[in-house]
Amino acid sequence: MFSKPVAAFDALRASVASVRELNFDQLKPQERLQRLAEVENAVRELVACGYDVIGGLAKEDPADLGGPPHQVIANYLRISCAEARRRIRDVAQLSPRLTLTGQQLPPELPATAQAWREGLLDGQHLRVIQAFVRDLPEETPVAVVEHAERFLAEQAALLRPDQLEKAAHRAALLINPDGKFSDADRARQRGFTWSSLRSDGMSVGKLVASPDLRANIDAWLAKFAAPGMCNPADEKPCVAGEPTEEAARTDTRTPAQRQHDALNALVRGQLGDPKLGQHNGLPVTVIVSTTLQELTAASGRAVTGGGTVLPMRDLIRMASHAYHYLAVYDQHSARPLYLGRTRRIASPDQRIVLYDKDSSIDALLEYRCARSCLHPNLQRPEARRAWGATSTRRLPRASRPTRLGNRRPVRRQRPVGVLR
Repeated sequence: MFSKPVAAFDALRASVASVRELNFDQLKPQERLQRLAEVENAVRELVACGYDVIGGLAKEDPADLGGPPHQVIANYLRISCAEARRRIRDVAQLSPRLTLTGQQLPPELPATAQAWREGLLDGQHLRVIQAFVRDLPEETPVAVVEHAERFLAEQAALLRPDQLEKAAHRAALLINPDGKFSDADRARQRGFTWSSLRSDGMSVGKLVASPDLRANIDAWLAKFAAPGMCNPADEKPCVAGEPTEEAARTDTRTPAQRQHDALNALVRGQLGDPKLGQHNGLPVTVIVSTTLQELTAASGRAVTGGGTVLPMRDLIRMASHAYHYLAVYDQHSARPLYLGRTRRIASPDQRIVLYDKDSSIDALLEYRCARSCLHPNLQRPEARRAWGATSTRRLPRASRPTRLGNRRPVRRQRPVGVLR
């Protein structure tokens, strides 16, 4: 039953190999440009075919795939999870829809979907049309949206993405000349995302704030982003009351840096507060792992439970402010040596070490990529089996990852209190 797909892909690889063997330098420039356009269209058609496969995988049961679709797809294609999520969202807009009664409906972007499958659109064309439809007021008539989407799909086959963006901007002005947007329109735009960690450990975030969030942040910054407030360079930063005149006068930070430090003080003051409750059975706080050698030398880097890399100086400074959890490992054996916090309760201790052990750089590559680890929403079926109490000294033996295909715990006869 798989002979037809296998034969089709064998023929595809043979065709690609034959095209690669061609000597395009012998052709005239105009003919080379035509062949280049044909290659680009063929690539776009193959991308559209891949999107159809992604659409089918997104509907499968995660238990059958071995994890959430976006993570499994990212691992197989060696792309980021964010890119896999984006492709799944694209498929949802470009594929036919079904009602609860089984009635088939056209795609959310019907004209764009047709041009996409014909290889006429690039990914940048698609981004422009998606942004145009997303930014339209919610009260825009459906017929107007469909007409504008069809117009842009036709223009996308003729224009570059930057030219199409200008056409989309012009169409948006014609549809909504007064620039009126409702509360629902603004609510749809809100969001916050992080970029990837840079090589220097810094991150760039993108915030689209609602009016009330902007007002709340402005009120906080007016107080805590003032000169002399929340200055990490001070021996005892002022986080309450008014700063001294000397602290304000010697504050050399820029306004942007003062606002950054004020937001850091806001979040840091909330972490560990019992009023926040728990997340996955653990307090809402920062879990940081490091090696004994790096901690002793006060150099190197630590890793948080969310995968953020922290310089050792930042780790030491953070430890003096809030209720953080510190897990220390041996450099060579990765054996947990210390778990520091004020109270010792067995079950949370085990969870912290199991959670944090897979957050190190080596485990990040081994478990998240090779074994499709669902970190940070880490689940440990072995740790939940009723085999008796497990000492924290035996946590390395209890932290073997579950194999991708082994979705159900398998009971074996073993000594009580031992987890292998």
